[in-house]
Amino acid sequence: MPRGSKAKYSDKQKREAQHIEEGYEEKGVSEKEAKKRAWATVNKMHGGGAKGGSGSNEIKNNAPAKKGGKKGGRQQASRSPEERSASAKKAARTRKARQGS
Repeated sequence: MPRGSKAKYSDKQKREAQHIEEGYEEKGVSEKEAKKRAWATVNKMHGGGAKGGSGSNEIKNNAPAKKGGKKGGRQQASRSPEERSASAKKAARTRKARQGS
C-alpha cells in the first residue's frame, strides 16, 4: 500500500479528519498544513487506521478533541470584566429577541 494511503481508515475517521481540516482552514491555516494536522489528530485519537471488526473504530484518546475548548476558555478568561459583561448583556438581549420569534 502506498505511503499516505487512507484505505485503512474507516468512513467515520475520514469524516472526522475532514471536519477538523475545515476548522483549521477557517482559522487561516493553509490547506496542506490543515490536512496534516487533521490526520495527526485522528491518528492520535484512534491510534491509526481502524477498518476492522467490532470496536475497532472506538476513540482511544479523546484528549485532542478537548484541547480546543481549553484554549477557548483561556482566551475568554483573559478578557477584562467590562468586555465579558458587555458580551453577556448582548447574549441576553439576543436570547430574549429570539425567544419572542
